[in-house]
Amino acid sequence: MQWNTLANDDSLNKTIAALKENGMDALVVETGEDAKKKIVELLPKNAEVMTMTSITLDTIGVTEHVNDSGDYDLVKEKLIKLDRETQASEMQQLGAAPEWTIGSVHAVTEDGKVVVASNTGSQLPAYAYGSNHVIWVVGTQKIVPNLDDAMTRIYDYVLPIETKRARKAYNLPDTFHSNVSKLLIINKELVPQRITILFVKEQLGF
Repeated sequence: MQWNTLANDDSLNKTIAALKENGMDALVVETGEDAKKKIVELLPKNAEVMTMTSITLDTIGVTEHVNDSGDYDLVKEKLIKLDRETQASEMQQLGAAPEWTIGSVHAVTEDGKVVVASNTGSQLPAYAYGSNHVIWVVGTQKIVPNLDDAMTRIYDYVLPIETKRARKAYNLPDTFHSNVSKLLIINKELVPQRITILFVKEQLGF
């Protein structure tokens, strides 16, 4: 299976219908620029927002817009001002429950399940429960038939790429290997309109 091939319309429509059945809103846009415009439309001015680390968000300019526009109450600005050694608990609480969280995921199944892998797990509390509003921007190449394929995609495709990214980003040695230390699977969302997935018909992220 080609893990970087965009989903066809039949697969995309099937996935969206299943996600909605499982309590998650899903929209389709053509380009990353369209996704950025939609996020700006969805985010209220002065809302408390956390942008999770995401190649997808960086690529389409969402990270830059949210963090530099001055239009929002930024959780990351609050975190930067805290001391990890003496205020770790406060930092964890801030990161776990922002009003709005924006990020991406690693796989979405055609039967409406969402899978996120993480080394530290820092983004998972907000995704699973803490945030009142979660927006995920997802290139349609991340759509897979089922959970077995989602796991294969993460371990065989995503993990090696993330290892290379982390080595370069953090100047780590070639011996470093990232981990799927923690794994979040959302089978169903019980709070209406809490989660919105913006599918983009472009290869974004990995």
